[in-house]
Amino acid sequence: MFRDFLSGDEVNIDDKTLNALLPGELPILPLRNLVALPMAVIPLAVGIPRSMRLIEDASEGMRLIGLVAMKDPEIEAPGPDQIHDVGTIAVIHKVMRTDDGAMQVIIQGLERFRVQEWLTTDPYIKAWVSLAPEHIEDDIEAEALRQSLAELGMEVADLLPNIPEGAAAFLEQIEDKRQLVYIIAANLRMDMEKEQAVLEADSVKEKMRLLINALTHEKEVLTIRKQIAEEASEELNKTQREYYLRQQMEEIRKELGESDEQEAEVEEYRRKIAEAELPEEAEKEALRELKRMERMPPQAAEHSVIKTYLDWLVELPWNNVSEDNLDISHARQVLDEDHYDLQKVKDRILEFLAVRKLVSERGIEAAEGFEGEVQEAMGAILCFVGPPGVGKTSLGKSIARAMEREFSRMSLGGMRDEAEIRGHRRTYIGAMPGRIIQALKRTGTRNPVFMLDEVDKIGSDWRGDPSSALLEVLDPQQNNAFRDHYLDVDFDLSDVIFITTANTLDTIPHPLRDRMEIIELEGYTEYEKLRIAEGYLVPRQRRANGLRKDEIEFTEDALRIIIRDYTREAGVRSLERQIGKCCRKVAVHIAAGDVEHVEVTPERVREYLGKKRFYFDAALRTERPGVATGLAWTPSGGDVLFVEATRMKGKGNLITTGQLGDVMEESIRIAYSWVQANAESLGVDPDLFEHSNFHIHVPAGAIPKDGPSAGVTMVTAIASLLTDKPVRADVGMTGETTLRGQVLPIGGIKQKVLAAHRAGLKIVILPERNEADLDDLPDDVRESMTFVSVDCVEDVLAAALRENGETAEAVADEVAVSEPVLN
Repeated sequence: MFRDFLSGDEVNIDDKTLNALLPGELPILPLRNLVALPMAVIPLAVGIPRSMRLIEDASEGMRLIGLVAMKDPEIEAPGPDQIHDVGTIAVIHKVMRTDDGAMQVIIQGLERFRVQEWLTTDPYIKAWVSLAPEHIEDDIEAEALRQSLAELGMEVADLLPNIPEGAAAFLEQIEDKRQLVYIIAANLRMDMEKEQAVLEADSVKEKMRLLINALTHEKEVLTIRKQIAEEASEELNKTQREYYLRQQMEEIRKELGESDEQEAEVEEYRRKIAEAELPEEAEKEALRELKRMERMPPQAAEHSVIKTYLDWLVELPWNNVSEDNLDISHARQVLDEDHYDLQKVKDRILEFLAVRKLVSERGIEAAEGFEGEVQEAMGAILCFVGPPGVGKTSLGKSIARAMEREFSRMSLGGMRDEAEIRGHRRTYIGAMPGRIIQALKRTGTRNPVFMLDEVDKIGSDWRGDPSSALLEVLDPQQNNAFRDHYLDVDFDLSDVIFITTANTLDTIPHPLRDRMEIIELEGYTEYEKLRIAEGYLVPRQRRANGLRKDEIEFTEDALRIIIRDYTREAGVRSLERQIGKCCRKVAVHIAAGDVEHVEVTPERVREYLGKKRFYFDAALRTERPGVATGLAWTPSGGDVLFVEATRMKGKGNLITTGQLGDVMEESIRIAYSWVQANAESLGVDPDLFEHSNFHIHVPAGAIPKDGPSAGVTMVTAIASLLTDKPVRADVGMTGETTLRGQVLPIGGIKQKVLAAHRAGLKIVILPERNEADLDDLPDDVRESMTFVSVDCVEDVLAAALRENGETAEAVADEVAVSEPVLN
């Protein structure tokens, strides 16, 4: 553990050597909380770089250093005016290096010195010093002082526990007054100021007087302590040991006149409790715990537990409420600044704020007999549901900014422990409040905007179900008396605006979903992404990468290329990353001084981002019969999927692959059965099924797939294969089929159509009963696409299949004439 690097023979330093060396230059080592005395052997731990340099340099020479006490031990690197002028010359006996790089040094004090002049502080303090030997008197008074000092020293030694036998007799045998002074001073418990005064005293008689005063005080303390011990031991037994020790401490404090730190601490907490203006229940609990702490010694384990609990109680914002800004115009301006479009969502947020404003302004009138309704209106819980990257979390931040409230966010993804919400009971070691109470303490207000992110990804195990704990938190009728397990008192959460986010509603328990108002945020169209990129993403990435507005400019075509060829998502996160990548490429040229302005064009986009990542391959995939383009819904938005069918010789077996769920497996069997039952009307030989095996595959096999909405796609793929008619390349379809050939409505129409639009499809076949869902589509999408509503499989095949040699453009014109365009 230690490495000794001090080599060479031992150096003998006597008075003659010191007188020859001094006055002279001497390195000065400041000591923290320690006064070095002559004749004392002292171990030192040295870790400050300049002090280690001093030890290393001194070890190569005479090994002499000056030890001086610091005036303020809090200073890391004191200067000459921050240390005393009188110290002790010491010789270094041994230096060891520890594994962490510090030093362990053994030194011995030799003689006093006095600083005549400070020379330098770099690389360490050096001074011009001279010896300052004490004046040793040899008169009757000095002898009397020596005897008194020796007697007092022996009496104190007898009163001290764990003192070796013979120590007192040793003091009586010391005739050298100076030696007696320094031996007692080195072993007596004294303040640094008093010990420094002993060192600085030039007369040995003065030193002895100072030590006699200190020994007299120590003797009185030890005598009283012994008396307390003797009196208390007669009345107390082993079970009263704790009380006995407390009595000792109290008596000692009284005799010494010292202040009672514990009493001062209790009074401080009592003042904090009064200033916190706690509710009646919380104040009663706080005073009860304070009373327990007052009767408990600080060394008890429960003392720190109670102290931590009281700290939480007095620091929570029980009455600290930030003033709301309910100006609707201001809120609308903030929402428009932070988010593009999302008009329905913004309108609902403005309605939410307007209700809070009216209820707040007319609260006295509305409270007459309608308390429950008012509370429910004020405490509506909004749940933003949509794919990643559409702005759910940032909407919560905008609401906080619009209302001028504090914002706090808590991610619930993967949370499995109920204690994360409700906290741990104080019986457990290291118990803490739940994360909701912790967040309120951090924000410092009782009414922040609180974002509960990823509420659809909460788990549960043997530690509890966090979603059940959230039922109380998100219920406006209950959360005015939320009881955290750690606090064990009611805390009012009714003023908190809770906003939750999710990618899907399917995994949210129904009781929890029932307490929230669902606001769906759909994916963005290409036009919307273009506007978002121009107004929000490009300026943000330009600032993030240190570029000025006049140094980089994105053309509209360049942004369109990024959207089409390098991203395929419902949100804009990946789009922003690609824009950021372009900005970093430009930043390299700007920083190198190669250019002063760069216009990012489609050609530069391909240079910066490389080959394009996404291709519209529907035309290529559907070029041959047996492949159909379907539309699917995923938690991250809509998507396009292909269904492939092929036939080989066999005995009528049906093979399915692509990691399909049970519902999708059933859809394939329904589609297969319908085609087999209607083979003649399709112009297919019915005997073909008996002598062939059919294989249905949905590519992207690593991704699980399920649901009934691909039913029409399965029928179309099988029918295309058997009739040898390719599926139109610009057609996407969705809908559930029955054995009788009916097309049933499905969900997620908006997300699926947006996915078709992103993929470049022009025609979408959908169930007739889903026509009303098209009203939710953006105008630019409805105007650029053709929608064919069907109620039976025959209509699907008529719209989807094309004759060999028929072009996609001709088919689109035919459909546009024969079928209504739903705009």
